[in-house]
Amino acid sequence: MKGINPRIAVVIVYTAAMCMNGLDSTIVNPALLTIARDFGEPVSAANTVEVAFLVALAVALPVAGWLGDRFGTKRVFLGALAVFTAASAACGLSQGLTALVLARVVQGVAGGLLTPVGMTLLFRAFPPHERMKLSKVLIVPTALMPALGPPLGGFLTEHFSWHWLFFVNVPIGAAAVLLGVVGLREEKEDVEGGFDLRGFLLATPALGLLTYALGFGPAHGWTSPSVVVAGPLGLVLLVAGCVHLLRTENPLLELRLLADKVFASATVLALVTSAGLMGVLFAFPLLYQAALGASALDAGLSVFPEALGLMLASQVADRLMPKLGPRLLAVPALLLATGVFAALAVPGVAESAWAVRGLMFCVGLVLGTAVLTVQIAGFADVPPPAMGGAMALFTIVRTLGGALGIAATAAVIAASGGAHGQDTDPGPYRAAILVTAGLVALGAFAALRMPKEAPAPPPFDDEPREEEAVAA
Repeated sequence: MKGINPRIAVVIVYTAAMCMNGLDSTIVNPALLTIARDFGEPVSAANTVEVAFLVALAVALPVAGWLGDRFGTKRVFLGALAVFTAASAACGLSQGLTALVLARVVQGVAGGLLTPVGMTLLFRAFPPHERMKLSKVLIVPTALMPALGPPLGGFLTEHFSWHWLFFVNVPIGAAAVLLGVVGLREEKEDVEGGFDLRGFLLATPALGLLTYALGFGPAHGWTSPSVVVAGPLGLVLLVAGCVHLLRTENPLLELRLLADKVFASATVLALVTSAGLMGVLFAFPLLYQAALGASALDAGLSVFPEALGLMLASQVADRLMPKLGPRLLAVPALLLATGVFAALAVPGVAESAWAVRGLMFCVGLVLGTAVLTVQIAGFADVPPPAMGGAMALFTIVRTLGGALGIAATAAVIAASGGAHGQDTDPGPYRAAILVTAGLVALGAFAALRMPKEAPAPPPFDDEPREEEAVAA
């Protein structure tokens, strides 16, 4: 392993870490009932296992960029990966709900650091004109792993034990840390000034409270006391945090990066497309199950072709963006995605299993093509010193977008007469799906601000080529 190419190493380690993180976001869901029974707790109490993970993840995001720049991306990434792996083992060894929730909190904090710092490592290793090839890497943890989570979680819980949902991470994480220690390069950026404590004290609880409210609101009701307190308080802290971050000289999160119209457009697109995708993945299984009488397994499997479409999108975007450019590729793809989303709400479509599978595949293909294109092009003009902050900001917006999408569709279902899966009238669920189509349509307007031309190689490319790996 001594002579491993650092760029190959970062791809392998990043993919392994993000697969663990992506799988962990969904693999526990099918086991919550079993976990509750094993510990003698109500299911509502077991739900804190997931909410704790999501809130902890959101809380860690604001400091990810600063930590990577201050202490080095390799050190922070591998440290977070080691903690995530150890917390996975602690989750599997837990003998009570409190211990499991605490281990999930630690796991969530580490997971919140992994994504932005890992993406920073990846984007610093590859110049802008080479990043499109990364689409094949980026799509695996973001598409395939979350989709595999529920069926894999159900299989392991049924045939082995829910403890194995967490133990599967341990050998993968240990091997990835070992490879990273040997193969990754360390990179630090000069951090001017001290740590932005005020920004941290405003942004961190704001994201935690908003994630809590958006996570609990659809299931427990928007008028429940905890949601009523957490939501508005989170918004107030978020506004105050944004004002502070724009005024301070060395902010924790560099909001001024949004002055770059391409990066700003990519960030807006991350918000609306994540909201649309997570919203439709929330609303359509409810339509399929509650209104049309399908089983829970059938409802879960109905959206799995979306992941396959996303996998193909990585191949499509890689080949078409150099020829068409980001704008000409993203805008038509988003318009097509709008039509596909709307088609899912057409009466009679959901009753056909093959129509559902085909449309879900198309959702992944066309929306995935647009999202990958925008994600690569949006960072083309971000200088390496600002990459950590830009990636943290982008990840925060995308994470909140997904939570907002689920909350918005749940609110539409409730306002239209649905009862969160207990109403057999398909109307509210179809209305919610149409809202997600509108969100994706908004993305098409933001994509008009993307550049016409794909990133070009620099006049003198001193970057080592991927093929130049030295034999160990």
